[in-house]
Amino acid sequence: MTEQNSQNPQDEGQPLIEHLIELRSRLLRSMICVVIVFLPLFYFANPLYSYISEPLRAYMPAGTTMIATEVASPFLTPFKLSLVLAVFISVPYILHQAWSFISPGLYSNEKKFALPLLISSIVLFYSGIAFAFYVVFPLVFGFFSTAAPEGVTVMTDINRYLDFVLKLFFAFGLAFEIPIATVLLVWSGATTVENLKKKRPYVIVGCFIVGMLLTPPDVISQILLAVPMWLLFEFGILFSYWVRREPAEQEATDP
Repeated sequence: MTEQNSQNPQDEGQPLIEHLIELRSRLLRSMICVVIVFLPLFYFANPLYSYISEPLRAYMPAGTTMIATEVASPFLTPFKLSLVLAVFISVPYILHQAWSFISPGLYSNEKKFALPLLISSIVLFYSGIAFAFYVVFPLVFGFFSTAAPEGVTVMTDINRYLDFVLKLFFAFGLAFEIPIATVLLVWSGATTVENLKKKRPYVIVGCFIVGMLLTPPDVISQILLAVPMWLLFEFGILFSYWVRREPAEQEATDP
């Protein structure tokens, strides 16, 4: 009897060790994926930076160029861009590894709901980045180039520009996840669609506050972030209404 009791802690601890080993394995796979994607991207690091900086360079005065104010910037800035792009591109595989790790512990109805939500979050994140690059950047940089005082030449540092771009990429990528967050709140029971509708005025004000905090101090970029956030919140309410009603419809059809 004593011998059986002494083996119970080991039996209980074994699943935890197996989970930790699996977690380490999936983290290593994700890191290897990032490295594999990074290597070819780094080979084209300079052309990639030229493409990323095109929205700004298109509005720079004739005869001016971007500058590097630090000694290592010409190397480190394209390196950082390639690494961040490798992480962005690897996001679907990284989330797949996360899904493979947590899915065995989910119920069948939770898997049915979570998988489309996961795919939608990836699409929305990439959509936010594309919206920032193709819609917001031309407007923002066009405004900045015309707002410079007379006699001031616009010559942006390449590292500062990359930090600015990455900040907006993350801001718009995360902002486009609002429908997912809204659906999760309703689905988990943390709130209801009716409560979200009642709080719509506060949400609109909050969107503009977030736009003010996450974007540069100009009205254009703040509006271009706040308005999509509000519209995405409305889409989230619509999807949440459908998610909320689905369980009731299933219960009504059950014998």
